[in-house]
Amino acid sequence: MFAVIKSGGKQYRVAKDDIVAVEKLLGDPGDTISLSPVLMLGDEGKAATIGAPTIEKAQVFAEVLEQSRSDKIIVFKKQRRKNYRRKKGHRQAKTVLRILEVSPTGSRSKAAAKKAPPKKEAGAKVKP
Repeated sequence: MFAVIKSGGKQYRVAKDDIVAVEKLLGDPGDTISLSPVLMLGDEGKAATIGAPTIEKAQVFAEVLEQSRSDKIIVFKKQRRKNYRRKKGHRQAKTVLRILEVSPTGSRSKAAAKKAPPKKEAGAKVKP
């Protein structure tokens, strides 16, 4: 089963176990997040379900693999014969996701749901 999701103003076709780099989303590596604006659901050999504009209750569950930045883009402006040159670089923040499950009902299956490791408390003291 595959889905078309919308994230960061872009659309992505995803299926189970795909690895996708999207615009920055909140979450630490190892967290499980749900991507809810699902635009289309499909299965091999069957007719696709197209939302108007989205499919109600459908969700895609993904695990955050890493928070990083993409390659540098160089922006160079120049006006000839005017002594005007500007060089600027930009690195866009991105989140790398692994798709765990595409759910048309919005609930995770018990086999796919695994327990997240406990988070450390913010006020906990660290022994030297």
